[in-house]
Amino acid sequence: MSSPDVLDRRRAGLLLHLTSLPGAGANGDLGWEAHNFVNFAADCGFTLWQMLPVGPPQESGSPYQTSSVHAGWAQLIGLEPLAQAGWLEAAPPAPFSAAARTRALRQAHVGFQQHADDAARRELDEFHARHAYWLDDYALFQAIHDERHAPWWEWPKGLRSRDSRALGQARKRLAEPVSYLVWEQFVFFRQWQALHDHCAERGVLLFGDMPIFVAHDSAEVWARPQDFDLTEDGHTRNVAGVPPDYFSATGQRWGNPLYLWDRLAKSDYKFWLDRMRTQLALFDIVRIDHFRGFEAFWEIPADQETAIHGRWVPAGGDALFARLEREFGRLPLVAEDLGIITDAVTALRKKYRMPGMKILQFAFGSGADNPYLPFRHSRDAVVYTGTHDNDTTLGWHQSLPEAERAEVDDYLGQPGEPMPWPLIRTALGSRANLAILPMQDALSLDGEHRMNTPGTAEGNWTWRFSWEQVTPELPARLEHLVQLYGRAPEN
Repeated sequence: MSSPDVLDRRRAGLLLHLTSLPGAGANGDLGWEAHNFVNFAADCGFTLWQMLPVGPPQESGSPYQTSSVHAGWAQLIGLEPLAQAGWLEAAPPAPFSAAARTRALRQAHVGFQQHADDAARRELDEFHARHAYWLDDYALFQAIHDERHAPWWEWPKGLRSRDSRALGQARKRLAEPVSYLVWEQFVFFRQWQALHDHCAERGVLLFGDMPIFVAHDSAEVWARPQDFDLTEDGHTRNVAGVPPDYFSATGQRWGNPLYLWDRLAKSDYKFWLDRMRTQLALFDIVRIDHFRGFEAFWEIPADQETAIHGRWVPAGGDALFARLEREFGRLPLVAEDLGIITDAVTALRKKYRMPGMKILQFAFGSGADNPYLPFRHSRDAVVYTGTHDNDTTLGWHQSLPEAERAEVDDYLGQPGEPMPWPLIRTALGSRANLAILPMQDALSLDGEHRMNTPGTAEGNWTWRFSWEQVTPELPARLEHLVQLYGRAPEN
């Protein structure tokens, strides 16, 4: 865990998910290209690398719906380091699929069993002991899940309700896959630590992302059902979402189970203490998605197909953050406070000294009271040209109605540079301490390269960049702007 003071000085960074890195596999990973990207970011003067959640995604592919809030996704494991360690003969020929990576990981596990030295075996044992607080539940959950191919609430009653006899039988029956899953997580965290160490050498901080809610079909909900609003047979009684607004007449029904805040308090917030411990081991800074849900959450009856018939229910965020601060000290957290935010939500954020978010693509078209306009930014904020849910800045600018595009250009002083550079300059010049540019904007890419389109189920989360898109002059151009706007690294 880094000092929360990292939030209190001017910095700049790039937003790029690990899956968007170049590479031979079906998605980017923790191998050599991740280290190359750190070098690129540092050469540009950036000291932050922000990414999306890194847990195992479910069928939708969304990194915001994962089967564990602790585990790393095995498809992010780089194969080159396994070959270098002597556990894998060679990575599959490029390009290779997710299935090919899985086969290679299985081969590497056999190679580890046959060739790993005593130091590596001790390292595995120490990792297992250090992470047992979540790893044992996750490995057994995933092994049963792979065996039964069904969500946990459809498992036989003994497994669903975690009867000790049924769990003991499952551990015995599934000893081999459980052992493999523990090793898989060991390799993920080993490679993560190597990347984190390289970031530290180059002066780059890792900036993570933590959704407030947890997927229903996840190891943590199965392991701690008492913390969630569930029926006796494990189904959701009420689910999370947001109410109807300007953007959606029916609101958004996310479907995640809701927390029982009184139960969380009675357990001394064990679920959140464990979760934060893992995140702080992975990242130097953590963004909390949907921060407003810690002050009050939109409760939707599970039998409702839309979010219309929900209600606001007070949450226990204040007591939770007080407990987390007693455990960890001041936390390096950023609050995702986008949308309609009440005074009470802002007061909660400020009480625990969390920066909020300012999105420049949201700043125009509604007059001088718009809170995202640059002159309204405060130092305790993170400014973005756009996020993973936005169009690229070039695509956004091209798609604006002519009158609104003219207003943007007028506000920015009729710039001579083409988009997205005027908005990049505006972000870097903001009073906000932290400024983040999506990699697509740094590369001047259009709307064909966006990461996610909210409200759509297809074509998301798959974008990747290539080094051919990085022009020779780009690092120097970005470094100049980082210097110009006072965001250069400390000596």
